Amino acid sequence: MIINDTVLRSDWIVACKIEDVTEEPIQVVIMGERVVLFRNEQGIHAFKDLCIHRGAALSLGCVRDGNLVCPYHGWEYNSEGTCTSIPQLPEGKSIPLKAKAFKYTCRTDYGFVWINLENNNPEFFSYPEFNDSSYRNILWGPQEVNANPPRIVENFLDVGHLSFIHEGFLGVPEHPEIGDYDVHIEGDRIFSDEIAIYQPDPDGTGVAKDVYYTYEIVRPLSVRFTKRDPDSDNKMTILLTILPIAVGKSIAYGIMSFNYETGTSDQEIIDFQDMIFAQDKPIVENQKPEDLPLDLQVELSLKCDRMSIAYRKYLKSLGVTLGTE
Repeated sequence: MIINDTVLRSDWIVACKIEDVTEEPIQVVIMGERVVLFRNEQGIHAFKDLCIHRGAALSLGCVRDGNLVCPYHGWEYNSEGTCTSIPQLPEGKSIPLKAKAFKYTCRTDYGFVWINLENNNPEFFSYPEFNDSSYRNILWGPQEVNANPPRIVENFLDVGHLSFIHEGFLGVPEHPEIGDYDVHIEGDRIFSDEIAIYQPDPDGTGVAKDVYYTYEIVRPLSVRFTKRDPDSDNKMTILLTILPIAVGKSIAYGIMSFNYETGTSDQEIIDFQDMIFAQDKPIVENQKPEDLPLDLQVELSLKCDRMSIAYRKYLKSLGVTLGTE
């Protein structure tokens, strides 16, 4: 079923990692739409995964001489979606003008492929750490979640659960308090003050101490936080971005950025993040209601929930309908 959320369809949505698009076309489902991604000398391209001739999935075909070839009857489409060859046509017959694949706006940034389903090419968000040579960047995901994006995103912004769901890693039950903080809006930026969080071993030295988290809402499906160590000024930033597949089904991706040497391999960092996410997953998949209430009177909130409250207000102001009520 196609998800007709015009706000999200008009935004950039993560599709996959750039490295996932190799010599063979692949299919990605975005908001119920089947999309085929393929690579040629000009880069990566995205079409509706549908041959206009008899409805075959173009993702089952191949790339030949830079063209995407339909597996059913061999029709070929160039990078712009124009059909350049129909083998069944007699010699001298013109290719019908209607013989085109539907092309989606596509870009590659921060290690991922991004799709704009409405082809309105909106402004892209900034993640400066990725292009900063002082940072080490590690891609994370895909992680499938049986939940809608707003619940997944809000969990990421929720500072109060760290001492319980992630006990022994990101907090301890003996220090659950969250001090008061404010949320600020500056232009398109929505971000929190630094929030002190007690962690048992935040830097691998075995010494427990407070570290400081700053949360930021980037887009409806993309959020980030930065953890700062006050003793060393070491910073770790994580960007979370969500691919909505269908109602109640999403895929999470992320970028983990460090301005210091962690002493661990990329795979060890990915494994740790997988473990943390696995702790969150059953909570998010079983929250009721499944859709995030945008009426702030429906659920009881505390001052420590100011970031999630800001996210709900943001979704309401934009008119996001997927996963909200």
